[in-house]
Amino acid sequence: MTPKWTAADVPDQAGRVAVITGSNTGIGYETAAVLAARGARVVVAVRDLAKGRSADERITRATPGAEVSVQELDLSSLDSVRRAADDLRAAHPRIDLLINNGGVMYPPKQVTEDGFELQFGTNHLGHFALTGLLLDHLLPVEGSRVVSVASIAHNIRAGIHFEDLQWERSYNRVAAYGQSKLANLMFIYELQRRLAAAGANTIAVAAHPGISNTELMRHIPGTGLPGVERLVGLVTNSPAVGALATLRAATDPAVRGGQYYGPSGFRELIGHPVLVRSTEQSHDAATQQRLWTVSEELTGVTYEI
Repeated sequence: MTPKWTAADVPDQAGRVAVITGSNTGIGYETAAVLAARGARVVVAVRDLAKGRSADERITRATPGAEVSVQELDLSSLDSVRRAADDLRAAHPRIDLLINNGGVMYPPKQVTEDGFELQFGTNHLGHFALTGLLLDHLLPVEGSRVVSVASIAHNIRAGIHFEDLQWERSYNRVAAYGQSKLANLMFIYELQRRLAAAGANTIAVAAHPGISNTELMRHIPGTGLPGVERLVGLVTNSPAVGALATLRAATDPAVRGGQYYGPSGFRELIGHPVLVRSTEQSHDAATQQRLWTVSEELTGVTYEI
């Protein structure tokens, strides 16, 4: 039997810079905490600076001497993404890991300040823009990686609805979330194809946590009702275990570009990380390329690869 991959398998990260979005809580926080404990210089990139500083304090309390900094980043605002990218480029001439973890799930219908449906705008377009603006600080770095956190929901009522990307005709929060997570995967696969064609040092990898008991679940119907919290605890990964797929995608020397990691358990809901496969739909190259073109047009960010 193959041993379970755990946080103890994360190699030494000394000298590496890791930028992690949405890392003040949940699997993002657990990812940041492990990387900092292994010696990485971690950037907690979050919308709420107070929560980011709290995460910084918790990490450094657990790992005295850990190098952690906080960067303001609101993925639902392209202006904020550009400001954060400028700050990160100035502070970090090299970036080893960009972990696109932040996101929202199942909110009531909302739009970003740029007019995008909130889940598509935050989960996909915000990260598409951020990655494009930081990529030239990753490309020269041997062993650098872009890791995007996707979801098993990429197959739940999902598709890329080019005819109504922003859900202006009608809104289904479950389907809209699925679209955003399918977009995360398609982005990684198309990015990897472009990186490989350019002979780049950087690889692009995806991961998903299965079902993890984090704040992201707060909009799921029934959350908070008597008995539900106990049930959730029984059928979900803890944030620490949920973060392992991300950590493996980011640090395992055996990982290759274009791979996808998720839990080993039933239907990839819970368990320790293994190599998994996303849907056939997610591997449709024509749709990936169309999504890429549309994403460049919507964000105004083009990739020089």
